[in-house]
Amino acid sequence: MNLAERVEQGLLDLNSPALANTSDVHNRVIQYLLLIEKWNKHYNLTAIKTIEAMVYQHIMDSLSVASYVHGPQIVDVGTGAGLPGIPLAIVRPDWQITLVESNQKKAAFLQQAKIELNLANITVAARRAENVQVCEKITTIISRAYSSLGKFITSTCHWVTPDDALCRWMAMKGCCSEQELKEIKTPFYVEKRIPLCVPGLEAERELVVVGQSAQSKRLNQE
Repeated sequence: MNLAERVEQGLLDLNSPALANTSDVHNRVIQYLLLIEKWNKHYNLTAIKTIEAMVYQHIMDSLSVASYVHGPQIVDVGTGAGLPGIPLAIVRPDWQITLVESNQKKAAFLQQAKIELNLANITVAARRAENVQVCEKITTIISRAYSSLGKFITSTCHWVTPDDALCRWMAMKGCCSEQELKEIKTPFYVEKRIPLCVPGLEAERELVVVGQSAQSKRLNQE
């Protein structure tokens, strides 16, 4: 299969009602992959070198969580080359997605991708998560290969106010160890672990969903 056929078939195999599957989506995904391939030669955006492998290990992997992410305000922490944020922004133009990336070269790529893909629903924050201030009420904070669960929560919990009852942290993992799960401390808790099926990948993947208990809201209000 050529690149266009791989993208089209991958999106069909995801079989997700949560994402758009149109010719415009196909074209933007392909354009995004070509941008990564071009910039990767000088900016070291990803260890995946072939564009065919990127279709599955980056695009389909990112979109496998689309049915579980709650919009409309998403923050993608440690996004790197824009994963999973940019693929999600392409298939869900109704979502507003902030990409947090402290590496300046990668942030420059994200800005260029936003312009070339005409993604008005993307905002790039070129700072460490601890130094980012988010004005909008967030519904999902997501990460893919960003850090351990504990650091993921501690570096982003300042974005969540007492009335953010619907906000969830979502960490995309291979197979999350019990030791890492123990990093989640009260008032945070592991709400669920969702096995992910990624077209073209045999590797084990899961989405760890973390919530904040009512105890946290009381403490924040005191």
